[in-house]
Amino acid sequence: MIDLFDIFSPANIILFMAIVTRLSGMFASAPMFSTFPIPQQVKIWLCAVISFLIFPLIQSKISFMAPTSVPELTVILFREFLIGFAIGYCANVLFIAMELGANMFSIQMGLSADMALNPMSGGSSPVITQMYTWMLTMVFISINAHHLLFSAFYNSFNVMPIGYGFGFSPEVVHQIIFIVSQIFVISLKISLPIFGVLFITDVLLGFTSKLMPQMNIFMVSIPLKIYLGLLLSIMFVRPIVEYLNILVPKFMETICAVF
Repeated sequence: MIDLFDIFSPANIILFMAIVTRLSGMFASAPMFSTFPIPQQVKIWLCAVISFLIFPLIQSKISFMAPTSVPELTVILFREFLIGFAIGYCANVLFIAMELGANMFSIQMGLSADMALNPMSGGSSPVITQMYTWMLTMVFISINAHHLLFSAFYNSFNVMPIGYGFGFSPEVVHQIIFIVSQIFVISLKISLPIFGVLFITDVLLGFTSKLMPQMNIFMVSIPLKIYLGLLLSIMFVRPIVEYLNILVPKFMETICAVF
């Protein structure tokens, strides 16, 4: 016979709260869950259902001692939220890098004034940036990278059990810093082909302006750079998608290895 007092013991209730808090931290920074306008009620119920499903698995493999004071409970829950937030933010690095890279060449195209509300980031960004962000989202879902994200979340309870110290180990901190530093590397790889061509175009237009001062290069350069940028964006869609198909699984596997 199942004893309800054992199931709803203070230790189990606090353990469930810790799992929900870690998952909430991941949802607060993870791609798709934090970048799309998902209703808060849906996120709360999703956190509760997922936590309920994995609770028996986590309870069976860790020995959790319930805190004896409110400050101890506060520290544990804050640490759990921080761990979940770190997992989600590391995965969101890909989307930040894509947005940064697309912004680089879209502004070079002259689309800095073409700003629209970006539901992914909550701010304003060029329309072409939003197109590339949606492209990354489709790649992310098509290769089941969100499964790897939840795998990293589940495995994090082995690397960082609930109630285990407050600080991160030096190895984990080093790996997180390395993952975050890849923002600039990935953004440059995505934007450099288009940005390079547009930069060379600017140089050639500058030489043309010196050779023919009577010609209004400014009026010619605006439509030329927009047309050239859009043409290059269409031409490089397939290479960028192929690059993302290789990059995203490796990136998510690295996150799974860290957590």
